[in-house]
Amino acid sequence: MRIEKILNNNVVIALDETGVETVLMGRGLAFGRHAGDTAPADKVEKRFTLHAGPWSDRFQQLLTSIPLAHFLLSERIIDRAKRTLGAALSDSIYVTLPDHISAAIERHKQGITLPNPLLWDIRQFYPEEYKVGCDAIEQIREETGIAFSEDEAGFIAMHFVNAGCGGELPEVYDMTCLMQRVFALVREQCGVEPDPDSVDFYRFVAHLKFFARRIAAGQGYGDRDADLLPAVQGKYPAAFACAQAVCDAVWQEYGFDAGKSELLCLTLHIARITGA
Repeated sequence: MRIEKILNNNVVIALDETGVETVLMGRGLAFGRHAGDTAPADKVEKRFTLHAGPWSDRFQQLLTSIPLAHFLLSERIIDRAKRTLGAALSDSIYVTLPDHISAAIERHKQGITLPNPLLWDIRQFYPEEYKVGCDAIEQIREETGIAFSEDEAGFIAMHFVNAGCGGELPEVYDMTCLMQRVFALVREQCGVEPDPDSVDFYRFVAHLKFFARRIAAGQGYGDRDADLLPAVQGKYPAAFACAQAVCDAVWQEYGFDAGKSELLCLTLHIARITGA
């Protein structure tokens, strides 16, 4: 493949056989070479082709700012996580996770540890991604000797949540905060601690993830099921009151009118996880 651009001694942008820009990596890959030269196949350790767009540009910028070893470690973590999660991930993970892990390693060298205020909630709401985070810090320990705390497993998990839902990390943070608030209201209003291992809990969390994304996008369900609400309210008064408190909180904090269809869905979910 012909080298189009040299990012550093270990990374180049080249054109593959079909003319698509491809990132090639390998120690000393670009040493003594220039744009227009043929990339030596025996020195290529990894190759990546990202979809065109902002992630591709940020990917190239990232590769000039972190050690190649940090990127390759992150890539191995991502590859393992894909097998564990069994789901497609956004190209964003190849930018956000290496950037985070490289920064975390540098912070560790300086003796800086960041607490994760959402750790408990991450364990509850995203158990699969949390397991990936735990596997990742164990892999980092095995390969670098750096022993990160459980807080770091939570931070890494959030990057996989982000890449799985296609949002930006601040959006995922808001989504988790919303779920925190909802379950706090459930405990307060219904006096029940939901079972995090139950199928109903899992379904409610899945619903709340999409609810949070609809809030961010300003897309509500509307009132198409309004005629069912009185019957549901009569059957599950405590769950309805809790769902109404959730909708009121969403309106106060986000200015989002959830609508009667959402109120109905929330009531049914809350009734299932609390028996109220």
